[in-house]
Amino acid sequence: MQNKVRIVLVNTSHPGNIGGAARAMKNMGLADLYLVAPKHYPSEEAVSRASGATDILDNAVVVETLEEALADCQLVIGTSARERNIPWPLVDPRQAADLVFEEDLVTAFVFGREDRGLTNEELQRCNYHVHIPSVETFSSLNLGAAVQVIAYELRMKSLLMKDSPVVASKWDVPAANVEQIDYLLEHLEKVLVQTEFLDPDTPMQVMTRFRRLFQRSRLDQQELGMLRGMLTSMEKKMK
Repeated sequence: MQNKVRIVLVNTSHPGNIGGAARAMKNMGLADLYLVAPKHYPSEEAVSRASGATDILDNAVVVETLEEALADCQLVIGTSARERNIPWPLVDPRQAADLVFEEDLVTAFVFGREDRGLTNEELQRCNYHVHIPSVETFSSLNLGAAVQVIAYELRMKSLLMKDSPVVASKWDVPAANVEQIDYLLEHLEKVLVQTEFLDPDTPMQVMTRFRRLFQRSRLDQQELGMLRGMLTSMEKKMK
């Protein structure tokens, strides 16, 4: 599991929370940490809070955009504390851990900013949203604590699966990754504008719903290639 699951922290304000997340990861056997445009990093405060998990910090990958952090991922699960205008598949931490072990996919768990979480656009890049069911009267969790909850559920699931036979991948062709889905959506939007199905001045969340459709259907690379080929054929006919 360790090299298939990455923890992604987006635009973290307080370096101590990065250290706390690293410690939570090491406690539960995770090692792959991505930091998207952290406000203050590297930091001695992060090292102090890591309390022995400095190897996680030393190997952390720092990138400027969420797209870079997720490019090669095949399953993305984003943390969310509230309902969104367009509903997205929602799971709790235990169900999220089940998803990770259902298939042999490169998976990212994405955590947002301490004060406001992930934006709608960032959450739309996820296959699933995970909600930690804390009490409604005091629902906000510290970032390190939120990472700990997810990492704990992954650890418990890995222990349950320890003596079970390895589940073979459901895919006869590798699953499409985030970058490939992004290219498909860009291609689709271009063709929809050309055919006048989509008005670029009033898109009315059409592409957001297409993104949700493709992410929910979990395309493999051959299926994605077929769709790209179909769009290319349409472009040729229009010329």
